[in-house]
Amino acid sequence: MEKLDSLRILVLAENTVPFGGSLLGQHGLSFLLEARREQTIMQVIMDVGQDYGALCTNMQQLNVNADDIDAIVLSHCHYDHTSGVVALLAETKKQGVPVIAHPDIFRTHFLATPVLRYIGMKQEDSAQAIISAGGRPFLTRDPLSLMPGLTTTGEVPRVTPFEAGGLKVFTINEGRTQEDSIPDDISLVACVEGRGLVVITGCSHAGIINIIKHACSLFPGEDLNAVLGGLHLAGAATERIEGTVEELAGFNPELVSAGHCTGFNAQVALFNTMGERFIPLSTGAEFVISA
Repeated sequence: MEKLDSLRILVLAENTVPFGGSLLGQHGLSFLLEARREQTIMQVIMDVGQDYGALCTNMQQLNVNADDIDAIVLSHCHYDHTSGVVALLAETKKQGVPVIAHPDIFRTHFLATPVLRYIGMKQEDSAQAIISAGGRPFLTRDPLSLMPGLTTTGEVPRVTPFEAGGLKVFTINEGRTQEDSIPDDISLVACVEGRGLVVITGCSHAGIINIIKHACSLFPGEDLNAVLGGLHLAGAATERIEGTVEELAGFNPELVSAGHCTGFNAQVALFNTMGERFIPLSTGAEFVISA
């Protein structure tokens, strides 16, 4: 099985910022992944937050050059992960940059309480706008390999009963309003030589345990090394948080760094269970995983 030699993960946007710094926070999430295998280096942006101005400021301060971006992955349709993808593509001044996502990402997607509110992809970030800005959409329900050792999950099977439910959102399908299970929720999985699997999530609407189980099925025999991203446990019932933390700890990862939509109660539970192996996610945080 082909694996990465190393993986560097840099948090470009997140809800929180370091004390005393000048990086900008926002309710959103964006990662830069730098994957290395032999002489090949690939730089991937996963999600772009909801405020491109803040993202751009952070990229400049963190010495991230838009021209070096090789691909963009959008974890799901929500505005706090996708707003500004066209602006970022325009900044790269490239043509044909892969924009990888689920084929349903551009659907109508909304909340109905407390009032009707659209929360999906913005019109200025439509499929046609992405193409006009130099992006090439790669829309698939299946896992998609970005390079040997780095892949998207594709659609994640929902198998854990305690992770069912969550955010109550809706879509319109063939003229009918229906509940939306957020099937477009995808994650990235890296397999690093000598270290195992690294799972990078957007919001884990599919359930982080479902995501990890699916990731392990994509790389049979590999252990989980790290989980980074949003776990969408903010406001979750105590039973769900406890069940998630217990199962996550059972995979015995070396690192869990969760933030954005994870919620304070879940972060506390993760720290109480995992100790120093848990680190709250924050803007500017950097993680390097190598043999």
